[in-house]
Amino acid sequence: MTNANTLPFQTLRDLLRYAVTRFNTAQLFFGHGSANALDEAAYLLLHTLKLPLDKIEPFLDARLLPHEIDAAIAVIERRATDRIPASYITNEAWLGTYNFYVDERVIVPRSFIAELIPERFTPWVQDPEEVTNILELCTGSGCLPIMLADAFENAHVDTVDISKDALAVAAKNVATYELEDRITLIESDLYTNVPDKLYDMIITNPPYVNSHSMSKLPKEYLHEPQIALAGGDDGMDLVRKIVAGAASRLKPNGILMVEIGNERVFAEEAFAEYGLTWLSTSAGDDMVFLLTAEQLQDAS
Repeated sequence: MTNANTLPFQTLRDLLRYAVTRFNTAQLFFGHGSANALDEAAYLLLHTLKLPLDKIEPFLDARLLPHEIDAAIAVIERRATDRIPASYITNEAWLGTYNFYVDERVIVPRSFIAELIPERFTPWVQDPEEVTNILELCTGSGCLPIMLADAFENAHVDTVDISKDALAVAAKNVATYELEDRITLIESDLYTNVPDKLYDMIITNPPYVNSHSMSKLPKEYLHEPQIALAGGDDGMDLVRKIVAGAASRLKPNGILMVEIGNERVFAEEAFAEYGLTWLSTSAGDDMVFLLTAEQLQDAS
């Protein structure tokens, strides 16, 4: 056990300063929630000390117990040395106001589609109350179907992943939000085991990282399931299958929404005949595209 009298750390402020320097010195990559070393350090320390995540100021100069200092330093070193994403250390991730359980069986939830859900996809969905069936592909932790079920109160969500491990994590989150009766988890390679019915919308944040980008991923991303990231040479391997199968799964006024991250150029090349509609998110107009059932039928 550490002797507090011999430590250079006594307060949360001491540890926060140390963590920021440690993270910057290690040249960590921040792409799983926090945008910089200070935010990441504050989050990890507050979580470790079981303090409110949105109130650091009252506690900055509070003296810490020796075992609290030990626990905080262990977390700082795990993040800095092993390059493990913060969400895997805390077993939680946030999308907006939603909190999800995560571990290394799923990628850390991050989605620009999540920004669009609270507005219920206006104007593309004219009457959210009439949405009764949603299909969500490549669910991972189950974050998007949970948010979709909340936004579209009359809808049942079928949600798909090829990974049993991912579905186990998704089931845990669905149970936490008490949505077992409105979300059906399906082990399937995309549409293979999906029920034979029509959907108001198909929503997906699939693997889309192209092979060149995969070879240059920061170490933090190597802790995530690579099957949930890799999208083939141009990143569009699964996206092509999703688009090709969507027409026969959508109602006449249905929509397909696909998140493709930084791969707009490849998406435009792959689906040039469709005339993709790009939706505005906090990152611009390059991350999410939309196709209507009519567009998909015309191109098929």
